[in-house]
Amino acid sequence: MFRPILKKLTNVSRRQYCYKSVKRPTFQKETSPRRPKGTPVDKAPKDNVDLTKHLQAKILATGPITVAEYMREVLTNPHSGYYMNRDVFGKEGDFITSPEISQIFGELVAVWILSEWQKMGSPKFQLVELGPGRGTLMRDVLKVLSKFKLNKDFSIHMVEISPHLSKQQAQLLCYSFDDADANVDMYYRKGETASGTKIFWYSRLEDVPKKFSVVLAHEFFDALPIHKFQFDNGLWKEVLIDIAENSTSDFRYVLSKNQTPMSKIFNPVAGDTRKIIEYSLESDRLIGLLVERFERDGGLGLIMDYGHLGEKGDTFRAFRKHALHDPLKFPGTADLTADVDFRQMKSVAERNHQTVCFGPVEQGVFLNKMQGEVRLESILRSALPENHSSIRSAYQMLTHREQMGARFKFFSMFPFVLKDHLTKFPVNGFH
Repeated sequence: MFRPILKKLTNVSRRQYCYKSVKRPTFQKETSPRRPKGTPVDKAPKDNVDLTKHLQAKILATGPITVAEYMREVLTNPHSGYYMNRDVFGKEGDFITSPEISQIFGELVAVWILSEWQKMGSPKFQLVELGPGRGTLMRDVLKVLSKFKLNKDFSIHMVEISPHLSKQQAQLLCYSFDDADANVDMYYRKGETASGTKIFWYSRLEDVPKKFSVVLAHEFFDALPIHKFQFDNGLWKEVLIDIAENSTSDFRYVLSKNQTPMSKIFNPVAGDTRKIIEYSLESDRLIGLLVERFERDGGLGLIMDYGHLGEKGDTFRAFRKHALHDPLKFPGTADLTADVDFRQMKSVAERNHQTVCFGPVEQGVFLNKMQGEVRLESILRSALPENHSSIRSAYQMLTHREQMGARFKFFSMFPFVLKDHLTKFPVNGFH
């Protein structure tokens, strides 16, 4: 079905990016690394000081806080949050994402949208992206959809909490844009692309219009706050964050003496034997909202993220300048992330037979099944010979199992009513 779509794409010069393969081993959090004698202590960046003082004051007032509360403050505090007032992506940032590595990634996501949308009768739809980053993925998706003259058949709705990033997205995607009154219109910014597609920005998924939606989430769920639980003396207790004493970090991990409200209501998936589990209540809530939307209004979702199938327990870590960083040191200056538990996500999404899910499948498997090699050869035929090596290596970085190909996963959601239909016409990239 999608080979004709690929053939219609005209080649666009590959964006040149400097990138580096970043391995993500579990950060050892039980102790702080010892510093050799004579090694200078890192100085806290100026933009870190206020957030550190804020967190310390909170802990002094209320006691140790959950990992979820710590993540929420560090990443989205309005004044000093990591994502709120800076560009954190690319060579000059702290990490690089798949859409930044190669245009092929976003193009194949667009081809997947087209193929699955056509199976559903090609209705008018709204394209929703959760946490759009710089807007690179949406730009490449738009490029493909524009080739098929769909500009008037859909609108774009971006769910973005960061004022800085939303402005970057608008500058990249829009011919013109203006701020709006969110109290009146629900969205806080609106714009229009050069091809006439209207774009709106929201702070919450709940504010996006209730219509048939194609929802994309790329490296979004791994940044949602997690609670960390440890099985101790027959009970689930919660790992908390306290002020450090005699440490190179400002904070330290402690285990709750008794059960916390969250550890009391936490109920692991049946058969789970892990002793340490990371759980995102916010992830469950958002998946629940998507399930309601798809069941009521129709639609489909594609989630792309680092993750596992319920076998990992300790994945909470930080990245700064493309390297692992102590999550408790200089809060607000590094990205905090935890691998997505796709088994938990699937359990929530398929509860009560409201949606049917496919995956997760490895990124390399998905891209190759979507004929990524065909698109790669098409680009190479139009590229200068001196660029061939970098173009090939970029695609290899996305698909090779030793790089991003295995660690990154794709997961899709559809209304349960389509289960038999999708058995007859299997979901591309997942079968």
